[in-house]
Amino acid sequence: MTTARILVDGDACPVKEEIYKVAYRRDVPVVVVSNSPFRVPLHPMVSRVVVSDGFDAADDWIAERADAGAVVITADILLADRCLKAGATVLAPTGKPFTASSIGGAIATRAIMADLRAGGDVIGGPAPFAKTDRSRFLQALDTALVKLAR
Repeated sequence: MTTARILVDGDACPVKEEIYKVAYRRDVPVVVVSNSPFRVPLHPMVSRVVVSDGFDAADDWIAERADAGAVVITADILLADRCLKAGATVLAPTGKPFTASSIGGAIATRAIMADLRAGGDVIGGPAPFAKTDRSRFLQALDTALVKLAR
């Protein structure tokens, strides 16, 4: 059986403190992966990996280690797709799970938005991160770890 762990796409993750809180309570190790160093708690359950600033270096590191025992936290749709294909559980920082049935639509929407931006259309970004997103994320991460423990 694969050991449960949390892999965090860390550079722009707004829920790192929530991840640590759940990880400590559930006794699950966390690896925060980023292109640049930043402070993580000095705790035996938390480690930090700083990769090169090469394009997709953090994504590649995470995707290579994603498997059925991993809960991956990312807002990156293409990384989510790679991790789902490897068998990982994938959550957005808003608590929304990426699933095999939802990822295709998310990739298509991403492509459409990129085309609109490339064509010069001014379109809004994602909604601002809210307290409800934080609370939904805490619940989703806890639920995902409970499922892995079964």
